[in-house]
Amino acid sequence: MGKVSQAELVAGAIAREAVSFPTDTVPALAIKPEYGQRIYQLKQRATHKPLILMGASITDLLPFVTYTPDQFKVWQKLIKKYWPGALTLVLPASKLVPAVINSNNTNTVGIRVPNHPLALQILGQTGVLATTSANISGTEALTNTDDIAQTFPDVLVLETNNLEEKNGKNNLSSGLPSTVVGWQDDRWQVFRQGSIAIESISNTNYDLC
Repeated sequence: MGKVSQAELVAGAIAREAVSFPTDTVPALAIKPEYGQRIYQLKQRATHKPLILMGASITDLLPFVTYTPDQFKVWQKLIKKYWPGALTLVLPASKLVPAVINSNNTNTVGIRVPNHPLALQILGQTGVLATTSANISGTEALTNTDDIAQTFPDVLVLETNNLEEKNGKNNLSSGLPSTVVGWQDDRWQVFRQGSIAIESISNTNYDLC
């Protein structure tokens, strides 16, 4: 399929095609959540490794999680500070989350709002997408659109000529994965260090361990 315009990519995603576009961390490989199995096939990825749901806003993502008003009040502190941004929150999943997204633990789901203008524009039109990094499982994340198109010939890859590309990635992307923080036992737990330093979270009053 190769490189396509933003309009073509959005149309393809809505039509349940796999797509790739830049984010503030690394480029995403994405598809409608209910068709997440396609991502596992493309990446040759073990099915016990969960996908992340990415949306244009917390409002778009909220239907995929369950929470009490008190819990959401705590979550909002982190959301307001770091979203849009490179922080993935692992939260209790609602029944709207397809089992394929997290077959190892269907009770949780990772969600994120990226801090990248193109990603937000695309997600605003497609709705929430199941995402992961654009690479074959076990290899380094691809950051160049040519490499992504060559590795995944059946994926619609966003043509990003309008963005400056330097050293294989556009200047709006860090090239680092997101930091992953989960809500467990009414506390935040750090699952993975990434673009956001753990210290910058743990120094807040979010009861982070």
